[in-house]
Amino acid sequence: MSLTMVLLPVFVEVGLTFALLFWNKARAQASDAADEFGLPTLFYALIAIALPLRHADLVIVLLSWVFVVTRFVNAGLVSGAKDSRGLAWTASALVLLAMWLYFALKILLLL
Repeated sequence: MSLTMVLLPVFVEVGLTFALLFWNKARAQASDAADEFGLPTLFYALIAIALPLRHADLVIVLLSWVFVVTRFVNAGLVSGAKDSRGLAWTASALVLLAMWLYFALKILLLL
C-alpha cells in the first residue's frame, strides 16, 4: 500500500477530531470529549505502529475508512440526536477492535 493511501484516513480523522474540538467547544460535555478522543487515539497508535512495520495493507486501509465513516456518523449524532449515538460509537469501536485484532494476528503469526 502506498503511504498516501494508508495515511489519508488518518488525516481525515485528525480533521474531524479538531473540527469537533473547536465546533463543540462551547457545548461539549466531558463524555462527548472522551468519546471523540479515546477511540481516535487508538486509531492513530495503530497506524503509527503498522506503517514502519510495513503491515498497513489493503485490509487496514479499508477498515480505516470504515472507522472514519463511523466516526463521522457518531459526530453527526453528537451534534444532533443523542439517542442513536451509542450505536454509532459501538460500530466504530468494533471496527477499531477488528483492525487491532487483524494487525496483532498478522504480527504474532508472522503473516
